[in-house]
Amino acid sequence: MISKSIKKQHPANRKSLLKYLKNHWQLYIMILPPLILLLIFAYGPMYGVMIAFKNYKATLGIWGSPWTEQHGFYHFIKFFKNYNFIECLRNTLVLSVYSLIVTVPCSVVLALCLNYTRYTKFRKTIQMITYCPYFISTVVFVGIIRLILDTRMGILGSAVYETFGINIIGNASAFPSLYVWSGVWQGTGYGAIIYLATLAGVDMQLHEAAIIDGATLLQRIRHIDLPEVIPTAVIMLILNMGNILNVGYEKVLAMQNQNNLSTSEVINTYAYKVSLVSSFPDFSYSTAIGLFQSLVGLILLLSANKLADKLSGNGFV
Repeated sequence: MISKSIKKQHPANRKSLLKYLKNHWQLYIMILPPLILLLIFAYGPMYGVMIAFKNYKATLGIWGSPWTEQHGFYHFIKFFKNYNFIECLRNTLVLSVYSLIVTVPCSVVLALCLNYTRYTKFRKTIQMITYCPYFISTVVFVGIIRLILDTRMGILGSAVYETFGINIIGNASAFPSLYVWSGVWQGTGYGAIIYLATLAGVDMQLHEAAIIDGATLLQRIRHIDLPEVIPTAVIMLILNMGNILNVGYEKVLAMQNQNNLSTSEVINTYAYKVSLVSSFPDFSYSTAIGLFQSLVGLILLLSANKLADKLSGNGFV
């Protein structure tokens, strides 16, 4: 009886649905292009994941290629037993966690500084200066870093080399900091935009009441602004947790050399080398590595969301 009454009261029957689509067909036409792109470039390639469980041969195709030994997990076991696995995993985690720890606080601090800047022209100038590096391509950006840190002609690199005898670009221990802080230089301005938007939505009456009560600037930031920014920062942290093993290989590969290989070889660069650079490319092996990254990223994303929801109630529903 209950199900029948719900069914009768429910407005989304077939006729009303067709009528709704007919009245709002323009909205669905607008959403059709991104939906097609999503199907082609996001869901379509998932068909190729099957390669990770097969000994792929281009002449036989995906379906025609034979399945691997050990119940299809041969390439995964091969990667786990590889002597590069521990080193690549360690380097990837170091760069990812280091970036997470540094990038979000820097963006929040920059947003707070810009939010309390009284001079509009100065604020816009600083925002533009910090925002522009984001639009520089990775190769050009790494080229700028190399010019600055060059031991012979670089402004900073030559001074450090002459004083301490250290080649920053070729120093393996300096690579993680060089990678992360150059990323801060490039992306902090862009990352601060979302926090500026959050701060713009803070009720000014709260600040007025705090000023009347004698609160200092730091106290207003601590008790008014930060509680508003933290939920956004938690959401961004959850989103970034899914990519913790997916360090952008373009920048790493461009900054990589034989001297810093021990700390710059990450999972992505290793997969790139065994699939496209190797004399005998192994596409099944590299696909298995990529699938392993995706599964770990999914687990970390769900775990971080669950933890954030329990601790602060700011996770995704």
